[in-house]
Amino acid sequence: MADPFYITTAIHYPNGRPHIGHAYEMIAADAIARFQRQAGRDVLFQTGTDEHGLKMVQAARDRGVPVREFADEMSSYFSAMADRLEISYDRFIRTVDTDHYAASQAIWQAMADAGDLYLDRYEGWYSVRDEAFYDEAELTGEGDDRRSPQGTPVEWTAEETWFFRLSKYQQPLLDLYAANPDFIRPESRRNEVMRFVEGGLSDLSVSRTSFDWGVPVPGSPGHVMYVWVDALTNYLTGTGYPHTGQNTGAADSDLARFWPADLHLIGKDIVRFHAVFWPAFLMSANIPLPKSVFGHGFLLTRGEKMSKSVGNVVDPMALADAFGVDALRYFFLRDVSFGQDGSYSPEAIVMRVNAELANSFGNLAQRTLSFIAKNLDGALPAEGTVDPADGQLIEEVIVACAAFKAGFTDLALSHAIEAWMRGVFACNQYIDAQAPWALRKTDPERMNAVLGTLVRAIRMLAIAIIPVVPSAAGKVLDQIGADARDHAAIDDDGWYARTAASAFRIVAPTGAFPRLELPQDAEA
Repeated sequence: MADPFYITTAIHYPNGRPHIGHAYEMIAADAIARFQRQAGRDVLFQTGTDEHGLKMVQAARDRGVPVREFADEMSSYFSAMADRLEISYDRFIRTVDTDHYAASQAIWQAMADAGDLYLDRYEGWYSVRDEAFYDEAELTGEGDDRRSPQGTPVEWTAEETWFFRLSKYQQPLLDLYAANPDFIRPESRRNEVMRFVEGGLSDLSVSRTSFDWGVPVPGSPGHVMYVWVDALTNYLTGTGYPHTGQNTGAADSDLARFWPADLHLIGKDIVRFHAVFWPAFLMSANIPLPKSVFGHGFLLTRGEKMSKSVGNVVDPMALADAFGVDALRYFFLRDVSFGQDGSYSPEAIVMRVNAELANSFGNLAQRTLSFIAKNLDGALPAEGTVDPADGQLIEEVIVACAAFKAGFTDLALSHAIEAWMRGVFACNQYIDAQAPWALRKTDPERMNAVLGTLVRAIRMLAIAIIPVVPSAAGKVLDQIGADARDHAAIDDDGWYARTAASAFRIVAPTGAFPRLELPQDAEA
């Protein structure tokens, strides 16, 4: 059986429509999932929406609709966005799902059985926007204008609550970070979390009585779980947790093999919940810990953080309509150093995509395949007269594809694409130097070798870049009759000979990577 690989995004909070930051996280996770499938892994990829909590109650009240009706509508926008962006998820989970209620109550009971939950009264500062509690020392401002570390307003909250003994897990967490340096990535996030935990941990309020929109606490009428308890548990729900007891079907036991998760991909603003609270909950419940939490950066609009008040929040569906899904995916994964903040604008998208996809790889494939269709009746040319330059190009492309694979394996996504581009540039230098259009009249045998070399290189490069631009890369591979798309296919030396000997013919191709034009309303 193939080696399992479980990747998740954060489940997105649907108190508003999705913005480009949600799309960026989904695109990055999707590219990683596709890459791991190409590597032969059996991938489980989960995304979804986190629908409980006070923010949802308030947003529904402002709309004048029942909260479940509001949740259904808003969640549908996120699933529609995922489908529009060709996100290859295996499950779109919602925290209102029946099996998720069972999973949340099961982990709660496991923490209670460990003696880590106790009933008391909470008085302290709470940010509704963050759905997070903060100590006095973490706040800025004074009086009625106190702010969380994220800059969000906080309010004084007092109510009966269940507490989780988070303080008990300070040293176990520090031991975890020391023994597993890759548990939190990138390193800057790891350092932030370690400083936070080293400063001391207070016990955490994990239930609310001021509203009832949430998972009921087992055996404690009037209490619903703090939204982060049930939100984080979604990752277990996706693997059929609990694996004994309520859920004992064959499907559960099959999904159970995906835990522990290989990668939780999240925004940097929620690293604390995933790298402190989540492993502590799991330690308490005696459940294996995920292997890695990666906190990516923010997307900035022309260098500014997106804000509804500023009016620069961008609809990802509008961007996809304006530029195309593959172009959008390529830009975000190429231009943003993964783990750091990145900036984008319509001008930057057009410039990057035209320079590298349309003018470089797209033009390379288009003129090579068009030439074969026109001058060789679409048949892949025979071996012809070989030159050392041919082998040198193939070697450069092999090295570029290997560097791409290494970069993706290490989650250095933009560096991986940069390495891939070196292979594309080498091909363009080769075709310009060899000039097959001139060889057609002076040396047809040499022309055949050049064209055959280019088709081999284009196939390898197209397979490598599939995780980033799945539709366009697949279109190029369809045009040359290359069905195998996994990593092993890149190294398949016999593909060309088999295809050339078959009845396959290249027809006049349509461009897989069209040039972009800046929309007239780009500023809007």
